[in-house]
Amino acid sequence: MVSTSSDQFSSSQSSVTSTQAEDELNLLVDEHEHKPEQELDLDFLFTRDIEFRQETIYFIVVDRFHDGDPNNSEGPNPELYDPNQEEWGKYWGGDLQGVIDKLDYLKNLGVTAIWLTPLFEQVESLFIESAAIHGYWTKDFKRFNPRFIGKDENPSLNATQEAKNTTFDRLIEELHKRNMKLILDIVCNHSTPDISGNKGELYDDGVKIADFNDDKDFWYHHYGEVTNWEDEWQVQNCELSGLATFNENNTEYRNYIKSAIKQWLDRGVDALRVDTVKHMPIWFWQEFNADILNHRPDVFIFGEWIYNSPDDPQSVEFANNSGMTILDFGLCMAIRQALGSWEEAGFHLVQDVLGLDYRYDCATELITFIDNHDMHRFQTLNPDPEVLRLAVVLLMTTRGIPCLYYGTEQYLHNDTNGDNNPYGNNDPYNRPMMENWDTESELYRDIRLLSGLRRLNPAVSLGSQWQKYITPDVYCYIRRYRDSLVFVALNRDEAVTVETVATELPDGEHTCILTRRKFTVEDGAIHNLELEAHDAIVISHVGERVKGQTIVRVQLNAVDTQPGETIVVTGNCPELGNWDIGKAYPLEYINQNTWFGEIPFEESAGKPIVYKYAMWREGQSPVRENLVCRRWVVAEEGTVKWRDRWAS
Repeated sequence: MVSTSSDQFSSSQSSVTSTQAEDELNLLVDEHEHKPEQELDLDFLFTRDIEFRQETIYFIVVDRFHDGDPNNSEGPNPELYDPNQEEWGKYWGGDLQGVIDKLDYLKNLGVTAIWLTPLFEQVESLFIESAAIHGYWTKDFKRFNPRFIGKDENPSLNATQEAKNTTFDRLIEELHKRNMKLILDIVCNHSTPDISGNKGELYDDGVKIADFNDDKDFWYHHYGEVTNWEDEWQVQNCELSGLATFNENNTEYRNYIKSAIKQWLDRGVDALRVDTVKHMPIWFWQEFNADILNHRPDVFIFGEWIYNSPDDPQSVEFANNSGMTILDFGLCMAIRQALGSWEEAGFHLVQDVLGLDYRYDCATELITFIDNHDMHRFQTLNPDPEVLRLAVVLLMTTRGIPCLYYGTEQYLHNDTNGDNNPYGNNDPYNRPMMENWDTESELYRDIRLLSGLRRLNPAVSLGSQWQKYITPDVYCYIRRYRDSLVFVALNRDEAVTVETVATELPDGEHTCILTRRKFTVEDGAIHNLELEAHDAIVISHVGERVKGQTIVRVQLNAVDTQPGETIVVTGNCPELGNWDIGKAYPLEYINQNTWFGEIPFEESAGKPIVYKYAMWREGQSPVRENLVCRRWVVAEEGTVKWRDRWAS
């Protein structure tokens, strides 16, 4: 791995288009780029875990992105298709060929993982003047929505499982050629609403297996709609907006939904986004995730617990104990309040959320975003493109895995009906057709640079986050991992000068990777930091990367440490000091609940080892965990994870 400072990919040019600086950054990123996962046997897979923290996710509503194949647009029911793209509740023609056509555009943007709305076969009728363009009214979880694949292609997932000759399979192939991943959106909570007397009619590859109105096998709950959203039983057992709600106690249902999702994974899907997870009990998700991960141990899974926050114990418990991470609505709403609706507390709202990261076992794996298909687009709250840029810079540099809603990089938003509708331009008006593909806009360029930074500098994807200066209008923070650092300064208001702000960067001259401006660091601080109106500064210093035949990414939770105390890993192998506590491997402090580190294994790669955690204490004897040991077979090569809790 190359060791470099930020100045190694800087130049004096400041053009919005391609510069020498960007070319140098791209070369460095290419060198550190993750390669596609090799074909691995299960013994190896069960020793590893997918690493997703360096990804940049791009969320696409398939029907509204790009029409690459006009021949499939009418689908089984032409009345649901509007070729003029005026009726917001109807299909407008976007499809998987359209996604394929724009993969180079997305790759150049810095996108490494694409999240697509569900691709399953949907009901072909209108419900409250809307077709199932979103993909959440599933009729058959084992068939494609025919509007998204070729007109003459077989929509049966089973029928094409061996041939793998659909547009979907070509999409997977083209993604993996570009070292990009596919995230499939799935929904396990419900099927379809009542449309002309038909509700919850469910099929298994074309064979009807359940019907809400003739539910002799109890595939569905029949308790009516939720009336009290504070009642956990109602939230988990009653209907959401009239949708037929599955009975998770039914073993046949559980076997069906798991077998369907496994077939999609067998086609090459890399990760899953799971809809409406708060509406099913955690035991269901624990079983679901256990079976899915047993089938594909390297799949990454995240769920939608709508409007969760670190102040909500139930959603925190879910994030920590369900087997999947979640979309971070708490941080999303704080960013929207600080930069969208311009609330007086400003950046303090963002810091207040980040200050509670210790409640999560892995805050760095939360999926972060500023808008999505279920809320107003950010620019509906604040149309200023410079403020959107601030929000995107914050999103791309703060802890968590960033997810951009399609078109954000092109300032896509539509304010239809925004003034005379009590819901403003929420669904469906937050789902306009993608129109522009400008690769030279300022925001497109910034996202490309920041996505590259996420892969180049481990402090952004793996490290801790420390506030260095904050007012309602100015926010300065660093990301730190080992000797790699990123310093970020954001100003939401008029020009201002900050007298002194600590950066922890090495002394000397540093260059902002976005603006190319030069800044001098003395004694680890920038003095008289001049911030222009709506300014964003990002300075990167990349230290030496951990190198080894096998890298073990170790995470320990639930340990109470004080200043001057360090968590270490000790064990019976040379990499862990052969039980010599003074030679144990030290971890990095992430927050009050989390210690993390990368341990390189050479001599012990491929061998069984035993290990435990201990605590170095300045001026005192070390403290060791209260257990015999933990056991592991270290993979022969690659990256693996240990996720442990302190045994006291």
